[in-house]
Amino acid sequence: MHLSLVHPHHSRRHGYELDMLNGPVMPKLLTFAVPLMLSSVLQLTFNAADVIVVGKFEGDAALAAVGAPGPLINLLVNLFLGLSVGANVVVARCHGAGDARQTADSVHTSMLLSVLSGLAVGLLGFVMAGTFLRWMNTPADVWPLSTVYMRIYFLGMPANMIYNFGAAILRAVGDTRRPLMYLTVAGVVNVILNIVFVAGFGMGVAGVAWATITSQVISAILVTLCLVRTEGSIHLDLRKLRLNGGKVVDIAKIGLPAGLQGICFSLSNVIIQSTVNSFGTVITAGNTAASNIEGYIYVSMNSIYQAAITFVSQNVGAYRYDRISRITRASLAAVTGIGLGMGMILMLFMRVFFRIYTDDPEVIAAAAIRSSIIAPTYFLCGMMDVMVGVLRGMGASVTPMIVSVMGICVLRLMWIAFAYPLHPTLNMLYMSYPISWIITFTIHLICYFVVKKKLFDRTGKQ
Repeated sequence: MHLSLVHPHHSRRHGYELDMLNGPVMPKLLTFAVPLMLSSVLQLTFNAADVIVVGKFEGDAALAAVGAPGPLINLLVNLFLGLSVGANVVVARCHGAGDARQTADSVHTSMLLSVLSGLAVGLLGFVMAGTFLRWMNTPADVWPLSTVYMRIYFLGMPANMIYNFGAAILRAVGDTRRPLMYLTVAGVVNVILNIVFVAGFGMGVAGVAWATITSQVISAILVTLCLVRTEGSIHLDLRKLRLNGGKVVDIAKIGLPAGLQGICFSLSNVIIQSTVNSFGTVITAGNTAASNIEGYIYVSMNSIYQAAITFVSQNVGAYRYDRISRITRASLAAVTGIGLGMGMILMLFMRVFFRIYTDDPEVIAAAAIRSSIIAPTYFLCGMMDVMVGVLRGMGASVTPMIVSVMGICVLRLMWIAFAYPLHPTLNMLYMSYPISWIITFTIHLICYFVVKKKLFDRTGKQ
């Protein structure tokens, strides 16, 4: 019998927790993933409100100004968000093992790391905003507005990190409902302030940025209060915030490779965005609208990645290796269904969606070029991410990082350097996405079987 089944910790689950160690996988996977999916969709909707409001009231240049820094912001943020993935894995593993003290140490270390991470990336982004945007070939009529937007946005980075680390801790015990409530509150505030600042006060892109960071502060306060008021092993006592050296190492082992992988993804997207920018403001605006809509598919699939990494982590902590294959199969089935279903909806109604962002037929046509390639193949990205989540949950974070860097970043850079110049069109540029997804997924799948065999061999379990 596995120790996890008889440990007293697991007989005293709180109402917000989810038992990931016993019973059927798919229903529990969806119970975990659906609130997370709704959270992400809400977050995107509120972010889209930034783009919609500024596009409708300020014009295409302002629309491009908010969209152009997107990949660059992701590039700077992803390293530290990777640490939140590490926090999720470490807390989930300690919780799965039923070790309350280790779980508490992980929680307090994670939350202090969130503050330090937010301050570091916020300072870097604020100081270097203008320089980074110049490096990206941001159009001249967009650059001043984008610089203003980025500098204000990065002032809110500590709050952004506190929320993301706090939500990662709640996810580690299966609680995806309360973060959904907090994002709903913060997002409603964001939309109201967007309209007040931009339409009412005429603050333009600065108004959008101030609305965004105000909502981030609200979500950070709510998730912190939640952890402070929560009883049990994930209770946060602000007086006990400290960096436990061992936990920092554990979080970094998972989180740094995850963050570096995210940086490489973002780097390739920055280079693609720079190439898109070279086509001019109309194409840049169309790319912004399309990527915003496609984001709904991505975050929905990403909820299954989050479920996979958390489920596998808890089961590894509890030595329930027999469930890893079931979790992997259920996650791949769920992410494929979500990706294909939402991709087809976007294919059928893309022009309707794009009109939400702009009435300019040229911008809509530019957006359609991108989504015609991305929408039907996006499920491949979801499958790739699920395999990354499973590998990280099993403790192998460096392997998927190396594979992803080669398969996503290097391959796309080679595509832009060698294939794209042969036929320098938007279609040729965007084809780099599905090609890199399918190659990287295939290699991750091979790695999964190798890592799982090593895990079973090391413990003598079958």
